[in-house]
Amino acid sequence: MSSTAELVLRPHNQPNRADQACRPGLHAVSITLDNVTKVYESQSGDEVWALDRLDFAIDAGRFVSVVGPSGCGKSTLLLMLAGLIPVTSGMIRLNGEAVTRPHPQIAVVFQRDLLLYWRRVLDNVLLPVEIRRWGRSKFVKQAEQLLDQVGLTEFSHRFVDELSGGMRQRVAICRALVQNPGLLIMDEPFGALDALTREQMNVDLQKIWLTVANTVVFITHSIDEAVFLSDRVLVMSPRPGRVLLDLAIDLPRPRKLNVRSDMRFVGFVDQIRRVFEASGTLRGE
Repeated sequence: MSSTAELVLRPHNQPNRADQACRPGLHAVSITLDNVTKVYESQSGDEVWALDRLDFAIDAGRFVSVVGPSGCGKSTLLLMLAGLIPVTSGMIRLNGEAVTRPHPQIAVVFQRDLLLYWRRVLDNVLLPVEIRRWGRSKFVKQAEQLLDQVGLTEFSHRFVDELSGGMRQRVAICRALVQNPGLLIMDEPFGALDALTREQMNVDLQKIWLTVANTVVFITHSIDEAVFLSDRVLVMSPRPGRVLLDLAIDLPRPRKLNVRSDMRFVGFVDQIRRVFEASGTLRGE
């Protein structure tokens, strides 16, 4: 990871990713899971299988969502991808390198924003730069650009408790992206927001990602959200989590909210729902 700010913002007159091949951004990384299994041991000594033989790859610069029922191992997958817990068997690789501990090219956005309420917005965004001792002054312009992209320029010197929930989550995303992560992992980041704010956050996140073009693994319970945001959707089974469906979302970008009325969008959502019905997660009519 470079210790200098290297976020490249595409000029307005340059074609976006909808008009070109999917080009990964400067820091985007590939991910490979080879037969990954995770088994926990309960307090009574019993084995609890969380994930079973996950075997898939994600190309650099792709946006991939993971959907599945509660308890299917989505959060466990996140923690393993981030290098926070070990796999029981198999291997996770980042650009061919085994992930065995937290990696400087990985950033995580959680459902709770986890901002420091005694720091101002810009200071919160720059916190990981300060922790890594990369030189705050080198990243101030980049942090300001990110805040501008999510419409928070005028709030950069406000304290966090002056912001709404959606605004705080935007700050959390900027804080993750200021590190120039090759892989951004997002664990239901919009789950606590109201429906209208959540829709706007979907649009904002897509806009940023089309500019940065890093690799994203996005965990959500919302099928519509997964289809709207993603290049691919991985559908997980009930525990132990396995991949039941690996679905490519072939819809042009940038996507507007009205794409949800497009018959192709409706078809993707229906296909995922049918998998859940077949697995017993949803009861069909």
